[in-house]
Amino acid sequence: MLYYLLYPLREYFTIFNVFKYITFRAAFASITAFLITVIFAPPIIRKLQELKIGESVRQKECPGLYDLHKNKQGTPTMGGILILIGVFASTLLWAELNNMYLLLAMFVTLYLGLLGFVDDYKKLMYAKTKKGSRGLNKRTKLFFQGLIGLAVALFLYWNPDNTRAIEFPFFKNLVIDLGIFYIPFVILVISACSNAVNITDGLDGLAIGAIIMTAVTYTGMSYVTGHVKFAEYLGIYYLPEAAELTVFCAAIIGAGLGFLWYNSYPASIFMGDTGALALGGALGTIAVFIKKEMLLVLVGGIFVVEALSVLLQIISLRTTGKRIFKIAPLHHHFEKCGWPESKVTIRFWIIAIILVFLSFSTLKLR
Repeated sequence: MLYYLLYPLREYFTIFNVFKYITFRAAFASITAFLITVIFAPPIIRKLQELKIGESVRQKECPGLYDLHKNKQGTPTMGGILILIGVFASTLLWAELNNMYLLLAMFVTLYLGLLGFVDDYKKLMYAKTKKGSRGLNKRTKLFFQGLIGLAVALFLYWNPDNTRAIEFPFFKNLVIDLGIFYIPFVILVISACSNAVNITDGLDGLAIGAIIMTAVTYTGMSYVTGHVKFAEYLGIYYLPEAAELTVFCAAIIGAGLGFLWYNSYPASIFMGDTGALALGGALGTIAVFIKKEMLLVLVGGIFVVEALSVLLQIISLRTTGKRIFKIAPLHHHFEKCGWPESKVTIRFWIIAIILVFLSFSTLKLR
């Protein structure tokens, strides 16, 4: 919006020429998203408290976990609404909105945010009334995630400017053309990323901190992918439209930092599925747009390990009847080992930061 309003004024005031620069708009998108989130958080938290939309810690299913987290009972949830307000308001203000990739990324984020909202709402109603179901059925959730993944996959598959090949970090010439199998691959990436973030969201500040660091990586990757000279120099996939995704990723960073202000230990608000499904899906979508899908395994290593810990625990219980971890996902295992919650979170953040550095190194170590 500001781009369309102020950039034409460059003919009269040269200072407005800065609006053509992605770096300028991305920086201010991040700052704007942070301010919006920080300013609107207190009234939203108060409203959620008034409506008694709070976290319900299950005691019967996980008695060991209840002992560790019973103090979180009643903490406002569905805070993903706050993050989405910051991301969307900032992106609408600072991005060039005639970009199909940007609009589709925003739509996927909103769609999954609504899916997460329904899931959160059903959980809340069950906690209050003990009627209905405890959230959306897993198959239902996967179906709707797969549906939006299919929409993105078909958009890319039928787009003549898009390649159906995938690249691998650290390997310059390792490229695999998936052909028709590119469609299920995209569905898998978006759905898996969305669910992995949701699984990670279990400790104060843990998931949003890892999201911020992943978004930092994809902000940089989107920028070089959309810059013809950098893309040519680095020998990476060039997508002109990716430049505006830089603004969107920067908005996620800003909104994430604003949310972390209130989600840090001890948390005043949780993002819930509303935020986790949306932000995970957003990162997965950006990854497939700029052909950095496999990089998610590296930069999103925290999410990958958390999801794998749940999967391995289920397989082990069903095949041997024994647990690999004391509690899955992994962050709860370390809690049961005696690590304080804040120490688990910060150590996971440290690992996430190292993975960011490794991810950027892949641009040259190929």
